[in-house]
Amino acid sequence: MLALLLRAIYLFQLLCGAVLGSWLAIEATQQSGGALSLIWLPLTMLCLPLLLQFLVILTSLIQSRTGGPAALWWRVLWAEYISAVLVFMLRQPWPRRPNGVQMPLATPPGELGAGAVPVVLVHGYLCNHRVWDDMTLALRQAGHPVLAVDLEPLFGSIDDYAVVLEAAVQRLQAETGAPQVALVGHSMGGLAIRAWLRTQNAVQLGRVARILTLGTPHQGTRIPQPVATPNGVQMHWHSPWIQTLQASEGAAQHALMHIALNLNDNICFPQTAQVLPGVAVTEFSGIGHLEMCRHPRVIDWTCKQLSKQTLEGVTA
Repeated sequence: MLALLLRAIYLFQLLCGAVLGSWLAIEATQQSGGALSLIWLPLTMLCLPLLLQFLVILTSLIQSRTGGPAALWWRVLWAEYISAVLVFMLRQPWPRRPNGVQMPLATPPGELGAGAVPVVLVHGYLCNHRVWDDMTLALRQAGHPVLAVDLEPLFGSIDDYAVVLEAAVQRLQAETGAPQVALVGHSMGGLAIRAWLRTQNAVQLGRVARILTLGTPHQGTRIPQPVATPNGVQMHWHSPWIQTLQASEGAAQHALMHIALNLNDNICFPQTAQVLPGVAVTEFSGIGHLEMCRHPRVIDWTCKQLSKQTLEGVTA
């Protein structure tokens, strides 16, 4: 659904760019008295979507700014913009079909790496499985089987995604024979994992080796004019849904989790408030919200958190 929505949006933007380019070409020709110049047509068709994407990122970074060096802010702006163009324009409109379990690249087909836990990757709001392309490749190279889910319905309740995650966990276990899986969630994906976790009893919790959340609004976000979709409302700052979710959790659930906190997050803010009682936190800075899914430091941290040595240390 998201892929079709993005294609429709960009098609509309291209058509608007074509109309604008045609008008500019006619105006330029009339003023110069020369031949009709069509250079405006491809320029506006290309630049309009890129400009609108830039304005969205710029607005979010202005709204979420917490101070610090100006050079760092500009670095985050540029890197987040590049990430948005790559993910929203070049990847997500063109989903991988079929989207199934991807086996490790570091081991022969059909064989698990030594102690490599299978991983379920859970995307955030207005994303699909292709936001994880870089993370998927790194995890597979580290020996992990990976399944990146698509959360549907796109604008439904976060509680509805528990069924999607349960199916993903069962499928990953069935295809790998592993007794446990790890789950990694970005942004809303971390809340979806917690919503799924709420449906699990003590025995079912044993299937979970580790949960990592990247830039997740655990306390909601203060982003101005938040979206009014069911899942958007649930992510409002200290929303009733957020508070009910946290009240349903205990030490057993929080012991499985580790939070990657983004100090320069341009979507989930206030940034330092996105924590949970008793849950370990690792802080990152100089990284945009969407960029967390593809930044080398975050990917390296994720792989280390899911390594056999780290998991053994957590359960010891």
